[in-house]
Amino acid sequence: MELPPWFQNAIQSRLEDVTAMIRRQSEQCKLNDEENKAFEAMFSGVDKTLLPGFMEWEDKHHFNRALENERLYLQGMRNGAQLVFALLNGTLPGEKT
Repeated sequence: MELPPWFQNAIQSRLEDVTAMIRRQSEQCKLNDEENKAFEAMFSGVDKTLLPGFMEWEDKHHFNRALENERLYLQGMRNGAQLVFALLNGTLPGEKT
């Protein structure tokens, strides 16, 4: 069952709203600060311009994990919507009518 584009857009919009909300939370800000401090401690005294290969890999790694998490979230939303639609119609996927 393919979800309508308006519903997929609504899911994407919700994902963006939740992401923005999480980024503003004090706990997330604290974690970001701790991450930055750990990075600085790991590379203190090292000229970071000499690490372009590592930095490029790290950027790609984090970007890929973010995309993977977004896809997992979206698939979970689709699965939940399909379950709700099936329950409203009185049938579950794989159930014989």
